[in-house]
Amino acid sequence: MIQQYRTLSFTDLLEKVYSSLQLDPFEGLELHAMKDGSEAACKILKVIGSGSTKLCEVGWLGQDNAVVNTSLVKADDLICKKAPASRKTLKIFIRDSTSKRCPWIVNVDLAKKYGIEIEPPEDIMNGEGLYKGRKRFANGEGASKKLKKDEKLVELPVKYPIDDLLVKPATDDPVLSKRPPLSRDFRVPINSVGDLLMVWDFCSSFGRLLCLSPFSLSDLENAICNKESNLILVVEIHAALFHLLIKDEGEYFTFLLNKKKILKVTLVTWAEYLCNFLEMIRKEEFSSKVSTIRRGHYGLLDTGLKLKILRELVEEAITTSAVREKLNEWIDQQQALAAAKREDTRKNREEQKLNMEGMPENERNHTDTLQNDKECPGIQRGGKEEKGLNILLSSKTGDGKMFLRRHLETEMEQQSVRSSHLGKDRLYNRYWFFRREGRLFVESADSEDWGYYSSKEELDALLGSFNIKGIRERALKHQLEKSYDKISNALEKRSKDAERKTLLEEADLRRSTRVHAQPKEDDPSMSFLKYINKWKQK
Repeated sequence: MIQQYRTLSFTDLLEKVYSSLQLDPFEGLELHAMKDGSEAACKILKVIGSGSTKLCEVGWLGQDNAVVNTSLVKADDLICKKAPASRKTLKIFIRDSTSKRCPWIVNVDLAKKYGIEIEPPEDIMNGEGLYKGRKRFANGEGASKKLKKDEKLVELPVKYPIDDLLVKPATDDPVLSKRPPLSRDFRVPINSVGDLLMVWDFCSSFGRLLCLSPFSLSDLENAICNKESNLILVVEIHAALFHLLIKDEGEYFTFLLNKKKILKVTLVTWAEYLCNFLEMIRKEEFSSKVSTIRRGHYGLLDTGLKLKILRELVEEAITTSAVREKLNEWIDQQQALAAAKREDTRKNREEQKLNMEGMPENERNHTDTLQNDKECPGIQRGGKEEKGLNILLSSKTGDGKMFLRRHLETEMEQQSVRSSHLGKDRLYNRYWFFRREGRLFVESADSEDWGYYSSKEELDALLGSFNIKGIRERALKHQLEKSYDKISNALEKRSKDAERKTLLEEADLRRSTRVHAQPKEDDPSMSFLKYINKWKQK
């Protein structure tokens, strides 16, 4: 029973769903029915027809709830001794599967899974179907009194922000810029970009623990797409993960012990270790590829499958005690840094308060005026007073404290426990930024589609396209503005690097044409071939 965009109260909705489950049989429901003159347990396999002619194909249950045989039974003859779900269970389910109450909105993932309409109906968009409480008239009379022809309802103003899907355009809305199109020139399959980012981010974050020196996202993407079976970068990533799992002495270590195959992971033996791992996890999509890898043809696997295998290895690595200890260490460091930042802010506030108290009356008045000018940009500030205030703040705060504050913020960012998205837009697309990669990634609600922005101009246009009347886009815009300098600097650096790369390629091409020589071999797109693991244990 779909209750999308209904305006029932929580209690009414709960009772409606509870009653519906009791009255309407559905597939998978276990109950009783008469069989050979006595009650027997059965399970509804299929519901046929409707109304008084509704029939159910039931499977009679034997030992271990296994279906012994089937037959057709009238829906009215079914015996339901208890409700399929308690009210308490339904309460939890309703809260977990909805994102808003008035009107009720089913979570977008569930709505897509079961084919429930996401866009609000016309009456909701026009505000007609929304519950507005007790209506009041312009003359103050209650809703219980009869309306007269010349009376009109007072239209209650909408309190923003509201759910983004319920936001409708208004005449006083600011003009929103057009959202820039996403770039999608990935070499890996579009639905594998999430796996690519997960593997790269884990290796970058835990490089010291893995004894694996850093590499760029582009290097990993190019290496995974290459058909060579023993690329150094690919081998080093797998070997680092295998060493971590073996050192942990967990399930993988035990599996290798039973096979008596604990040797050093090398360029020759790494494929066998990979086969052992795939045999251990016993997933059907990998099992058929073990023989291909064992014959030395890893490079011929589909790119998406290679990334799925790496994702499985990373997920196994996350469970190791070494990674857990490192995570706990980072959490402790983050808490200490946050406490230090709070203490620094408190001391700075107290010092400013003391400075204000010890300041002569005329200077205090000047300072108050300047503070007001900061809040009201239209007021022009005097040069002498502004200069005096800056000197005062500089002498009390000092470059050292400013450096400390920035240092604490940088440390907190570097000790981030895990990457998390910046927020979601109106359609639940998630936005990701990684501090080692100069792109802003966008993930669709179902994680099947990806794209990115790579220039400051695109970032500015994106910020101008958000409607802050919606809850999600308001929060997302706030987060992007909070990290604006960091993100825009990374995007600009990437753009400059790309321009420099293009100029070098053009210069090499002109030179090679002029002297009839081959272009340089230091093509940036082939840099993954020159990877050397500088942190590798000897």
